[in-house]
Amino acid sequence: MHIGSRTLLPGLGLFVATALPLGAVHAVDAAAITTQGNGKGAAPCMACHGADGGGQASAGNPRLAGLDSAYLQKQLDDFSSGTRASPVMQATATALSEDERAALATYYSKLPIPPALMKQTTPMPAVDSAGAVLAISGRWDQQVPACVQCHGPAGVGVGAHFPPLAGQPTAYIEAQLKAWQQGTRHNDPLQLMQHLSSALSAQDISAVAGWFAAQPLDAKGATP
Repeated sequence: MHIGSRTLLPGLGLFVATALPLGAVHAVDAAAITTQGNGKGAAPCMACHGADGGGQASAGNPRLAGLDSAYLQKQLDDFSSGTRASPVMQATATALSEDERAALATYYSKLPIPPALMKQTTPMPAVDSAGAVLAISGRWDQQVPACVQCHGPAGVGVGAHFPPLAGQPTAYIEAQLKAWQQGTRHNDPLQLMQHLSSALSAQDISAVAGWFAAQPLDAKGATP
């Protein structure tokens, strides 16, 4: 039996017409997830990171707005897999699909730096303070290079592997350094941070975290 194009094409047209709307239905609305969650166990991101993605310094919750999208997605993926530990973030990330994690990373990377964060009010540590020395010069006798060698001048961040530290909450930076030091976080390139943090004292961690938290953000340096 001969089946001509007149028989095939109407059916093909129906398939195409019905397939396209299905893709649209499943499109991820990242903005909605940030304010409402995803209805599958992921809490609204704004509850901890603010409606503008600026974070909550008083609670030690970091800024997400303007961070590198590949960095953000890696962190969400690592929370989901358990490579990076956090009771709150692991519960949220595991409730997100791969597409939702990717969409959220892109969404936050495109948000502007909140104006309030551009006006730094934290007193700047002295140039010869312990935090400044570690951040800018390092401590080479203990094989600790300057933090800015990887994280950029004043901690503005460099690409997907070295996120901005400037203006992030002191408590957040301290918590991450302690997590690497204690082995509860181990998702850094070549275990660099695990090695470096092991050489830092509690006083070192507090000092360098305070120095980076006090660094001002600007339109050029805030986004890597």
